[in-house]
Amino acid sequence: MAKPRTLESGQWELWDSWMQAQRLLARELDRDLQRDHGISKAEFSVLVTLHRAAEGRMRVGELAESLAWEKSRVAHQLTRMESRELVDRTEGRSGRRIGIGLTAKGRNVVENAVLGHADNIRRYFFETLTPEQAAAIHVWSRQIVDRFEARSGEGSDGNAAKSADH
Repeated sequence: MAKPRTLESGQWELWDSWMQAQRLLARELDRDLQRDHGISKAEFSVLVTLHRAAEGRMRVGELAESLAWEKSRVAHQLTRMESRELVDRTEGRSGRRIGIGLTAKGRNVVENAVLGHADNIRRYFFETLTPEQAAAIHVWSRQIVDRFEARSGEGSDGNAAKSADH
């Protein structure tokens, strides 16, 4: 095993700046979702994932896997969203709730939120980058994702990350 090494001061500065930028960007995007659409980042992630699913429905386990969340977290989130009439659950023959889908209200909320969220991502992120910087960040991000997916055996389709991190 290789001996651990510290980072150089410039590397620490880069790391700290990147972490701060990521936190600030996430905070602003979260605030905008709440203010403009009345939903949290977690609710947005669930709604977008269901919206992309066939007929807007999924099994709860599939939703958890797609979001890379624990099933208990998904269950608690769905209970809150069901009370707000954003999603509805379907029951299997045994009476056990197994499926989840968008309600008409949930579909309307996500369709409006996606447009606003995309505009905010463009404004806060893409408008600050040159095309070359965006391309470099894309390549670098893909390398990081591929490295961790290879270690965990997920493959390189990136579905979990794509759904959960919008």
